[in-house]
Amino acid sequence: MLQRLIKPVQNSNFSRFSNKLWLSKPRSKVRYSTKSEEARAPVKGLVLGLYEKEGEKPPKLTPIAEKFDDKTHGKIMELIQETNISGVLGKGKVFQKVDPEFHSIAVIGLGQEGAEYDSTEVIEEGMENARVCAGIGARELQLLGCTEVHVDAMEYPEQAAEGAAIATFRYQDNKQKSKRMITPQLCLFESPDIDAWTRGLFKAEAQNLARKLTDSPANLMTPTAFAQAAVDALCPCGVTVEVRTINWIEANHLNSFLMVAKGSCEPPVFLEISYCGTSPEDKPVMIVGKGITFDSGGLSLRDKPMNHYRSSMAGAAVVVAAIRAAAALSLPVNIAAIIPLCENMPSGLCCKPGDVITCLNDKTLAIEECDRIGVIAMADPLIYGQNTHKPRLVLDVGNMAGGVKSAFAGAACGVFSNSNEIWEGFKKAGILTGDRMWRMPLWNYYKKLVAQHTAFDISNKGWGPASSCIAAAVLHQFVPCIDWAHLDITGVGMLAEEGCVPYLLPHRMTGRPTRTLIQFLYQIACPEESKHNPQ
Repeated sequence: MLQRLIKPVQNSNFSRFSNKLWLSKPRSKVRYSTKSEEARAPVKGLVLGLYEKEGEKPPKLTPIAEKFDDKTHGKIMELIQETNISGVLGKGKVFQKVDPEFHSIAVIGLGQEGAEYDSTEVIEEGMENARVCAGIGARELQLLGCTEVHVDAMEYPEQAAEGAAIATFRYQDNKQKSKRMITPQLCLFESPDIDAWTRGLFKAEAQNLARKLTDSPANLMTPTAFAQAAVDALCPCGVTVEVRTINWIEANHLNSFLMVAKGSCEPPVFLEISYCGTSPEDKPVMIVGKGITFDSGGLSLRDKPMNHYRSSMAGAAVVVAAIRAAAALSLPVNIAAIIPLCENMPSGLCCKPGDVITCLNDKTLAIEECDRIGVIAMADPLIYGQNTHKPRLVLDVGNMAGGVKSAFAGAACGVFSNSNEIWEGFKKAGILTGDRMWRMPLWNYYKKLVAQHTAFDISNKGWGPASSCIAAAVLHQFVPCIDWAHLDITGVGMLAEEGCVPYLLPHRMTGRPTRTLIQFLYQIACPEESKHNPQ
């Protein structure tokens, strides 16, 4: 397994959770890394969980926190009582000079003890509470300059690792090194369940990789640069990455992809990624990721600020990150990924509204709206992947249209599928990871809207709030006879906006739903084990 240092993250405000902290002392100045940082003794911090008080009963420390309290001769509970910490989820205090080993100790509310699945919220609350508590505590200690953060397992060590590692990541590659915030090393505190903790770190590291890719400026994350980043991330894990250039793309007649790519001076790249976790004869799961590294809208130029459209390759980033985690966790499943990478730019060579192309399945596809180009770029790659890899099922991931964001904002990812079994798998995965999924209609009503034309076979024309349903209906034309799911991540996979979970920062890229895709692949790879031991 790969051992990698988890890098830091960001903050936000969730309607169900408060991440406001009251500190026992004024927050000290944030420490930044320097050339001599590695030579310094680590500044240790500790995150402890506190269950919310019930009725007349006082708040209760987690079992591991209770043991630490005994070590301090009851100082932790004494401070909790003096400062009236109630254990409300996400609220707490940071104490200093309590124990000689730890510079700072964050006691954070963990909500109700014994929290379980909430059918109304469609989420495993105990797991999500552990992420929130660990994430808020770890971030506060990071801001106080701790370089080594130890985290209470909170009965869910894997989820605590996810929350802490995601919360302490920040994309700061373009800051001067002397001004970058210190990345704390994360350690599990006084718990034997290191395997679960390590799984959580791998999953969080994967999501942070997706965040880094999507947060990179478009001039630094061109199709070629993304391909190099994918090679750097996957090849050391034993994953095969084939980088195809324009000559190969033309020779294989991927006309729909070329129609989008030709408007930009940046050359397109076509990635084929193969992870072999079981017998080579076993059919793979095929995943196609939308890889438009900047989407200006082409000749249908967008009429709003376009900075965040650098993340139009969020689907591709999620796919690369999930495969990296699958390799790190040695999942026994074969995965074949297809990622078409290009820019959608206006120029004398770009596609025009009304242009018609013939795809690999001999269907003609009309480009009526140049700003809804994701389905065009993915049409031929979907067909090519099925013809080449003969998969057991097909998944595609991308931010396709604004309809799903209008419906859910950042609360859930829209799932369109022709298979009840696949949908149930994604639903379960989202419940466990906290990145919820919601099934959207794949009805004939929408298929007729895109396929009943007298002059051509299919149109990409969007239709108001139903734009995501229209996009799914177009993609379904290219996956006719196999189990398939389309994940529209427009609301969850781009900028985190108000209402995002506290272990993410608002107005930065989220990397979602990387962990849900990893969990889904695990459920496919280990169906019996996942029934009793959900990762």
